[in-house]
Amino acid sequence: MTGQPHARAIPLLYAARGLRGFGDGFAAIVLPAYLSTIGFSPAAIGIVVTASLLGTALFTLGVGLIAPRFDLRSLMLAGALLMVLTGLAFPNFQHIASVVFVAFVGTVNPSSGDLGVLVPLEHAMLARGVADTARTRAFAHYSLVGALSMAAGALAAGAPDFLPLAGIGRLAAFKTMFYAYAGLGAASALLYLRLPHARAEEKPHAPLGPSRGIVYRLAALFSLDAFAGGFVVQSMLALWLFERFGLSVSAASLFFFWTSTLSAFSYPVAAWLARRIGLVNTMVFTHIPSSLLLILAAFSSNLYVVLALLLARAALSQMDVPTRTSYVMAVVTPAERAAAASVTAVPRSLASSISPSLAGLLLNSTFIGLPFVLCGTLKIAYDLALLFSFRRIKPPEEATASRAAG
Repeated sequence: MTGQPHARAIPLLYAARGLRGFGDGFAAIVLPAYLSTIGFSPAAIGIVVTASLLGTALFTLGVGLIAPRFDLRSLMLAGALLMVLTGLAFPNFQHIASVVFVAFVGTVNPSSGDLGVLVPLEHAMLARGVADTARTRAFAHYSLVGALSMAAGALAAGAPDFLPLAGIGRLAAFKTMFYAYAGLGAASALLYLRLPHARAEEKPHAPLGPSRGIVYRLAALFSLDAFAGGFVVQSMLALWLFERFGLSVSAASLFFFWTSTLSAFSYPVAAWLARRIGLVNTMVFTHIPSSLLLILAAFSSNLYVVLALLLARAALSQMDVPTRTSYVMAVVTPAERAAAASVTAVPRSLASSISPSLAGLLLNSTFIGLPFVLCGTLKIAYDLALLFSFRRIKPPEEATASRAAG
């Protein structure tokens, strides 16, 4: 049942999502540029990105499994503290072993999606504060805030190109960005302190119970989608643009600002579309065209054509984000929500942690667009499998509408 304290938490969760999104927006672009500046090769950068995604997966899984037994607010505060420590640590290590370790245990998100230890916690608390009929719209707003803040963060990633004008060296400028990331973690902690205490709505015997089969099937499919997406996570896509076209950091930041903006405004459209054709259909039939656009970009040698194709893709590729989250929250019991969010989110980090290192190697191949082709092809396979497996499993609001129509 929706409780009033949890409803009051929704604006705070939106605000915290905005702060994290801003940090993720510039960190995903600054990270490969910073590592290139200190002498890392594309293959080494791919390894760092892989370590980041792998660590995110393992920590997210652990948090999701223990969340039903602990206060959500306390776990969120611990996650914000980890964000602070990550921002303080990155600028002070340059040996690859140290950088890989910080990437593994830290919170820097090298992708354009919402990954990390705080995600299942925020999802579980957000789902408590809304009714079934408003759930998808609430997650669309949550995703909208995240995407717009990531767009602003991507624009801010161009700061290292301009800070030298103020007498700050390029390396020092990159380090300043990481310290700003730590500051955003501290600000998030202040917001989490105002949240109500929230423990499991009912004490589970295990993190996952009656919905275990559905969650595991979804997790298996999401792992395929995540593995595919790992070939073009934002840090690797930025590196591809640097290597393929010699794009500057400031130009890349402007491009990613617009991709994030287009993604942001696709979320309310996704919620509107889901009310008409259903959550699963919205996920599938917006995802397939975006994959085709990505494959086309792989074969173009014109920078402007490539950017246009990638911008069009951005307007479609993330419409499955609020719908996917809403669907997972809808088809499990309330007590399973945190664990379900974790178990279905983890493959998006774990499986995608493998592909950036492969993408780094493929960037040295004769066909530099091969990561795009692999990503698009695998994502289409995932979409078709999702449609076949889950088209008949309806969330409560769709099942009610179907019975009323019948």
